[in-house]
Amino acid sequence: MSDELVDRQLMYEEPEGQKVKDEDMVSPFARRWILAYVSFFGFVFVYATRVNISVAIICMVRSSTSNVTSVDNSTGLNVTWRSANVVGEACGILEQAASTDQRGEFDWDKSTRSRILAMYFYGYIFTQIPGGWLAGRYGARRVWGLGMFVNGLGTILTPVSARLNVYVLYAVRFTTGFAAGVSFPATHSLWGRWAPPLERSRLMSVCYAGSHVGTVIAFALSGYLCSNGFDNGWGSIFYVFGAGNLVWVGLWMLVSADNPRKHKFISKKEIAYIEKKIGLKTNIMTRSTPWLAMAKSGPLWAIILAHMCNNWTNYTLITVLPTFMKEVLKFDIRQNGVLSSLPYLCHSVLAVLAGQLADFVRARTRLGTTKVRKIWQNAAFLSVAVFLVATSFVNCENRIVAVVFLCAAVGCMGIVKGAYMVNHVDIAPNYSGVLFGITNTVATVPGMIAPLVAGALTPNKTAEEWRLVLYICAGFLVAGALIFTFLASGETQPWNDHDDLELDVIKDEKSHKYSAVDDTKGTGEEH
Repeated sequence: MSDELVDRQLMYEEPEGQKVKDEDMVSPFARRWILAYVSFFGFVFVYATRVNISVAIICMVRSSTSNVTSVDNSTGLNVTWRSANVVGEACGILEQAASTDQRGEFDWDKSTRSRILAMYFYGYIFTQIPGGWLAGRYGARRVWGLGMFVNGLGTILTPVSARLNVYVLYAVRFTTGFAAGVSFPATHSLWGRWAPPLERSRLMSVCYAGSHVGTVIAFALSGYLCSNGFDNGWGSIFYVFGAGNLVWVGLWMLVSADNPRKHKFISKKEIAYIEKKIGLKTNIMTRSTPWLAMAKSGPLWAIILAHMCNNWTNYTLITVLPTFMKEVLKFDIRQNGVLSSLPYLCHSVLAVLAGQLADFVRARTRLGTTKVRKIWQNAAFLSVAVFLVATSFVNCENRIVAVVFLCAAVGCMGIVKGAYMVNHVDIAPNYSGVLFGITNTVATVPGMIAPLVAGALTPNKTAEEWRLVLYICAGFLVAGALIFTFLASGETQPWNDHDDLELDVIKDEKSHKYSAVDDTKGTGEEH
């Protein structure tokens, strides 16, 4: 067969002699929900292995001074094995004193550190559209499983590569990003086959909440491991998260399936229920993708631009928040890791609540999907912009207030899990994996640029310089809210059903091989 295979719309079939009741199928232990829980932990590791280096790099770099850190000197990214606490005169805070036993091993300047943080995204951008296409063609189970296997190995190899040469580290971070890049497109393709329409926000918000729980765990645990871990502290960060990643891959391959009909343990009732609600057989595919119609689609452009604006802020914060905590708010490394994680804990909670509430409102009111998506999107972006601007005016003397504002800002970003983040599946469930690949390709560009911009704008590490960084984030968010309001839709687009060719995927019970059968010709191809 040629070209991409994605689901095709057909009528569902109930099990013979059985009537599927909706109330019997709404269970937190249904196979689609178990898949969401396992996917949740997958995204814990996607993000933990992405952002752990943001804390680790503070420990990896030598201080520019061996004297006691003064309140005005935040230029050194210094982490010590044993530190004495001294009180800064200006902020009344705890700073770390240097000792002769330093853990920093590298003399990287700020531009080098920014490139290390950005290199992940240079690799990440290349597998967005291919990831969605491959998941549609070969199945999300294998595509995401292989990507995460490589991601875990790359994470484990990070300490070795850093000690060999900074260019080897660049290559490893690039490869890690390249492998992890399939994650979102593959799972979006997966939910196009597994998620009933009025459960989409809930299932996908639980699944993707793992990304920010992973950020919480990475920031908090990395700060602890920097000071108390093995292999000079910072090395243990990569070994712990990389090993956990590989364990998850084994679990994923054991319990997941590309679609309900391929799942080993699912009941026929649940298959019929899912296909009844989606309105298609989940093992029916088509060959081609309506690229031109997609390019002309206003609702798709709304998602693309909202995704890009969201990621500018998101990638700015996840890559430089620990540095902001040190340079502006003057937190030491132990405080830094925990406090940097708190905003993402708030995000995780609000993300799940926002998804649940979005589906509740869609089911119980007349607002409709389009209005719900727009309301959620504006609530997220505009509130985050307000809290980021407020944060920019708080100095280290009131740093707890700054942490509260950051928690509110990053927490409100979780509301997008009921907005643009699931809108791909609303407008074209047959092509949701490819659509997410398209939008995330554009939205990964900020990940490549934002850390470099933040580094370039803060050469002196002053609060005034960091204020401009937060202003830029707020500007992107306001622009994204306006664009989404005018262009977005929650309705299935006509090009979702552009192709009449039907390919039915059938499993041979003896050989256990799957064949894609062209119903119009009666021929098949094995996989």
